[in-house]
Amino acid sequence: MTDCLFCKIAAGEIPSDKVYEDDDVFAFKDIHPKAPVHVLIIPKQHVATLTDAKDPALLGMLMDRVRKIADEVLNLAKGYRVIINVRSGGGQEVFHLHAHILGGKVLPF
Repeated sequence: MTDCLFCKIAAGEIPSDKVYEDDDVFAFKDIHPKAPVHVLIIPKQHVATLTDAKDPALLGMLMDRVRKIADEVLNLAKGYRVIINVRSGGGQEVFHLHAHILGGKVLPF
């Protein structure tokens, strides 16, 4: 999608603080972190929201990469939180499916 902020970040058209990249996903630090570690993981395939993700394999792959990035790249052995905001009523601001990994401290509920 040509006007999508996250598609442009994944394509390298907009700079980001990259944490991880492979053929399927791109992960980068959030510019407004809510925890000492706050990383966004996006599929390179544009999907607007979780509701629009009709491919279970895409969702499984995304969650597998969340686990891999949190455990192997970010070393969040003490734990972390995964958040997916869905639509504007759920707090989604950029309409490209993405998961937030938050960690680096004990997170309150």
